[in-house]
Amino acid sequence: ARIMMSILSATALLARRAAGRSNAAPSAFVGLRCRQFVTVPPPALQNNNERTKKALSFYHHQWRPTTRFSLGTMSSTAAPSSESNVAATSNSIVGIDWVRSSVVEVLNEIFDPVEIARGAAIAKLDGKKKKKKKKKKQPSAEEEQPKAEEEAPKIMSEEERSAIIAAAISNAKPFTTNDAMVTPATKPEFGDYQCNAAMSLAKSAGLNPRECAEKIVEALSPKLEGIMELPLEIAGPGFINLKFRDEYLRGALGVMAGDSNGRLAVPVTDNKKKIVVDFSSPNIAKEMHVGHLRSTIIGDTLSNLLSFAGHDVLRLNHVGDWGTQFGMLVEHLRDEFPEALRTETSQNVDLGNLVLLYKAAKQRFDADEDFKTRSREGVVKLQAGDAEALAAWESLCAASRVEYEKIYKALNIEGLNERGESFYNPYLKGVIEDLESQGLAVESEGATAVFLDGYTNRDGTPLPMLVRKSDGGFNYATTDLAAIRHRVQLDPSEGGENADRVLYVTDSGQSQHFEMVFAAATKAGFVSDDVASLEHVPFGLVQGEDGKKFATRSGDTVKLKDLLDEAVRIAGEDIKSRMDNPEEAELTDDLLEVAKTVGIGAVKYADLSMNRESNYKFSYGRMLSLNGNTAPYMLYAYARICGIVRKATGQSEDERLEWPETASEICITHDSEKQLIRNLVKLPDILSEVESELYPNRLCDYLFETSQKFNKFYENCSVNQAETPELKASRLSLCTVSAATIRLLMNMLGIPVVEKL
Repeated sequence: ARIMMSILSATALLARRAAGRSNAAPSAFVGLRCRQFVTVPPPALQNNNERTKKALSFYHHQWRPTTRFSLGTMSSTAAPSSESNVAATSNSIVGIDWVRSSVVEVLNEIFDPVEIARGAAIAKLDGKKKKKKKKKKQPSAEEEQPKAEEEAPKIMSEEERSAIIAAAISNAKPFTTNDAMVTPATKPEFGDYQCNAAMSLAKSAGLNPRECAEKIVEALSPKLEGIMELPLEIAGPGFINLKFRDEYLRGALGVMAGDSNGRLAVPVTDNKKKIVVDFSSPNIAKEMHVGHLRSTIIGDTLSNLLSFAGHDVLRLNHVGDWGTQFGMLVEHLRDEFPEALRTETSQNVDLGNLVLLYKAAKQRFDADEDFKTRSREGVVKLQAGDAEALAAWESLCAASRVEYEKIYKALNIEGLNERGESFYNPYLKGVIEDLESQGLAVESEGATAVFLDGYTNRDGTPLPMLVRKSDGGFNYATTDLAAIRHRVQLDPSEGGENADRVLYVTDSGQSQHFEMVFAAATKAGFVSDDVASLEHVPFGLVQGEDGKKFATRSGDTVKLKDLLDEAVRIAGEDIKSRMDNPEEAELTDDLLEVAKTVGIGAVKYADLSMNRESNYKFSYGRMLSLNGNTAPYMLYAYARICGIVRKATGQSEDERLEWPETASEICITHDSEKQLIRNLVKLPDILSEVESELYPNRLCDYLFETSQKFNKFYENCSVNQAETPELKASRLSLCTVSAATIRLLMNMLGIPVVEKL
């Protein structure tokens, strides 16, 4: 019976593949989406049956597109033929994603996923059977005692073996980019990319790794002709090395130079997604401090990159504008600024220093029992929608907004949409009701909590995730669950986002909180992996140079405004020190702007250049250094290239630089030229990597590597004194693309560049 059920299951799967049907189903829930996917017939079904021919036609046109890169766009087409590859390079650049797609196409052409699944199952079963046991030392006569009855090793029946194999076949799927196993080459001498697919497929395909690699190379070579050097090299037991042809490198650089003021020929994604990035999140009535720096600039950088890739990005500022502290603040305003409680006059109230206001209210709350009682009652009034309480609350929000907008302007943060905790207040009750109706939220010591498998306290007792306090108030988890429903489940027509991906950029101390929230949301059906991806983007702490908490001498938290002002001051002093008579020198308006760019850019770059999950020690000296992977170094590298181009083209330093026309032919006459071009054409790879893995420091690493390779090029290849006009034009185009790459990525980091430094 088991065998028959497995065979029927596998047969049904193959029949569905042959029919080429879409398995999409209409959603039964308002606002919830089901994603369409298309199953694919394996080569075993490629016969002359008319129905199968139609399925194959659908298969070749609707599934596993190969990415063809073109200037500023990306379309999904069949893999380029050998005849079209060379022509394609005249207006496109390709990267690792294109190579992966080409390998995936080859794997699906030459291997049957069903047979590979069968082979993998058999190899695993046979591997277990043949596994040798270590020889045990023979016991002495004295040691040898009659053992108790032992269970004989279980021998798998043929029926069980067949059922396992049939189950593996029924789960067979076409190859994907994960199966391609294409990675950047580990060393430049190995080429640009390495394909390791043969190593993992060989045993399942009944081949040795080198034989498997030879089959892949035979089918892959025509697709890569004109782009990669042929014949493709098979190294060691079955590693396939791929290296760009010089002709392709020259063409790719020309395309990038022609788009130097745009996208540098980096394609827009053909898989556009709606992505929500939740970052910054300051608290109302409190100043932004150094702790807000990392979330703000990491979130902004990721948003910039995802927008550049072509995704629909919504930047959300989940401000802390709701909670018990607002009852205290409202009652303090009632006594000190009564006009703030009337809608018609609240907008005209100057609340002054909000930090002092908050401290004064907190002192009264701690010392005055009558005020404490009024404050608690004020929270209830605010949550109930009392007009006076709401007017005072809105005054506080408006005053806070003015202050943190100054910080955002200094940090060059744009397009951030405020959507605070209060926004989700109307949805909280529904979250609790849904959790309770599913039996997920239960009473716990007077409060309401969700208990999730795998989460325990230190003593081993279950760790509750509170969603409602004993007094009826709600918790952060409740707000976050409501936000997930709004961002993922709710359709735009109902005010939601229908997001495909939601990123939460907060400190690593909140990792467990988000793990539990995401787990609860999945368990409750608020989200599923095939609908949307919820991702926590954690970051470490900013520390002082002593490795302790970064604080003022008095121990207070460093205000973000003070930190940025000090960086600008130090940068300005450094500029003055390079001027004639520095003690009496004054910075012009232009130089003041340069000081701001360098100072604030140094703070941002130093943070973003670190692995975001690591803590780092804050040091103005290291940040503002002209040596190493710093913002001043990168700004200088850009300004230096501008100076080289000015000199070579005879342009005045007093005018904005005009970049030269693209050379009619790109020349490679020295290895340093070639290595720089190889690095530049991999720009799509680094952008794709950061889009997937969300580590901005890799942009900084790529920037630093680019500047170093440019330095080696300039040391060995004169631009102004090039041997021929054609070679000079070619090297100017290489300068143009190098500068444009630095400019593009620095802007992505939120740091403007300057032509003179």
